[in-house]
Amino acid sequence: MALLDKYQPGDFFDEMFASENEVRPHYSALFERFQNLDREEFESRKNAVDAAFLRQGITFTVYSDEQGTERIFPFDLMPRIIPAAEWTKIETGLIQRMKALNLFLKDIYSDQRILKEKVIPAEDVLSAKHYRPEMVGVPVPKDIYIHICGSDMVRDREGTYFVLEDNGRCPSGVSYLLENRVAMKRAFPHLFSSVGVRPVDHYTQDLLTVLQYIAPKTSSYPPTVVLLTPGIYNSAYFEHSFLARQMGIQIVEGQDLVVQDKTVYMRTTKGLEKVDTIYRRVDDDFLDPKVFRKDSVLGVPGLVEAYRAGNVSLANAIGTGVADDKVVYKYVPDMIKFYLSEEPILANVPTYLASNPKECEYIVKNLDKLVVKSANESGGYGMLVGPASSAGQRADFKQKILENPRNFIAQPTLNLSRHPSYTDGHFEGRHVDLRPYILCGEKISIVPGGLTRVALKKGSLVVNSSQGGGSKDTWVLYGDS
Repeated sequence: MALLDKYQPGDFFDEMFASENEVRPHYSALFERFQNLDREEFESRKNAVDAAFLRQGITFTVYSDEQGTERIFPFDLMPRIIPAAEWTKIETGLIQRMKALNLFLKDIYSDQRILKEKVIPAEDVLSAKHYRPEMVGVPVPKDIYIHICGSDMVRDREGTYFVLEDNGRCPSGVSYLLENRVAMKRAFPHLFSSVGVRPVDHYTQDLLTVLQYIAPKTSSYPPTVVLLTPGIYNSAYFEHSFLARQMGIQIVEGQDLVVQDKTVYMRTTKGLEKVDTIYRRVDDDFLDPKVFRKDSVLGVPGLVEAYRAGNVSLANAIGTGVADDKVVYKYVPDMIKFYLSEEPILANVPTYLASNPKECEYIVKNLDKLVVKSANESGGYGMLVGPASSAGQRADFKQKILENPRNFIAQPTLNLSRHPSYTDGHFEGRHVDLRPYILCGEKISIVPGGLTRVALKKGSLVVNSSQGGGSKDTWVLYGDS
């Protein structure tokens, strides 16, 4: 029996199947290839990929797991495919979105025109956890605040794409995207050319180009770029070391850097070396104990002063987290209209704010139907999936919402699209999302595809690795079939 003979698309938008017996045209070559594999051969290739991931230490950390935090990142060998026309719309929509978000950040840290004209309620922005009043009036290189962004996207029952959230602080996961592609090339070396898949391996060079582009004007050439990591115990340390290695730059911790005369230097065996750009994977709170958290040992004392003086550049800029806030997210379509005089190409998921009394009343009366999220949590934490929740969980969330309404939003429970995924010796439909990675430098570019995350638990809508999710390679085609 062929691998996909008993696959059931179910009552969802299935990425691969238009109906039970109809494969979408852009999947036809892949379907034929997989149908010609017997289970033993498929398992052999899958085991080889898993072993390679294990050898390379491709891991993530689950802080809440008492049984040991390090996990091999689950990888599903059936790729997700996006045809060219579909990708063009995604790409155009995300570029539009990034332009608006960067204009918004420049505005709220300068004139605050969007607030003065009451396009967005000022209290929703100024009360955001990651709004940094210390950055008001501080210019940033090239007026770019978000240099690296990972925007999460989902599809509903009709196959319509929505942007679920923007991750503009320290978006993670791109290393898995790149390693997934290497793994698929090993497992199916001849399939890429026959299907016509666009490459992704230029991402790290593009990232380095962005980091060099924003370096101060006084920098040497080429500018000295480093990656600042919280250290080996951080959940994304594999990614930090991977990206630094791929870009050919130093990976440093706070203790490796020192500020003298408002200039950042790196300690080396040959003495101090001036640093021009820091790709920081450390949150604002921990960057500089002189300005933010005084107990931080992860940052660099004096870094903010050097930044304000224009002697070092940071990616992403301090204060970008306000654009990650799920309350502020609701207003991105308004930002696009306000700053660009355009209609949004990609829609937001409809969002209710608990800080609005009428919307709060609707939320607490319909907790069994909604997905409730904390405004500043990530990784699938601080979330209630109403239809899958218990009465006790809903009562607990109701109390939290009423105690701190600014911290919660709610959205309808979307029937997320599904994709065939290999589990327990056969293929079953599992819910997926998509995180494309956007780079903003001299131009805005997006690596073709992104990280497709998959909820490996049956019926689960939560794709985060910390909640039992895995990932797939994502293929963007040169054509539409």
